[in-house]
Amino acid sequence: MTPDWTDDQPIYRQLKDKVVTAIMEGALPEGEALPSVRNVATDLQINPFTASKAYQELVMEGFVEKRRGLGMFVVDGARRKILDAERTRFMEKEWPRVLKTIKRLGFSADELLKNSLSQEGS
Repeated sequence: MTPDWTDDQPIYRQLKDKVVTAIMEGALPEGEALPSVRNVATDLQINPFTASKAYQELVMEGFVEKRRGLGMFVVDGARRKILDAERTRFMEKEWPRVLKTIKRLGFSADELLKNSLSQEGS
């Protein structure tokens, strides 16, 4: 993970999002230990409390579990749960805006499909 923070969200939330993305993309597989709070804080040059808060949110959302004396681990089923939540969020929040833009610009389904297929081949 890289410490490329933005000003639009608290750092703990950005860190949580980075971990969620790593789980979703398979970089942090289910059953894998997360780096320790101390290591994350040192590597990313953030306060350990900030890293701990991000990890606590991951626990509360059910993506990670704390194993006493061992650390934090990605739970079984976390990737599927994250993908399902992201798909729902996309369909409810992003897709309506994308659809409005498509309609406003007058794209046909054929144009969009043809453009998508040509970009996949590049």
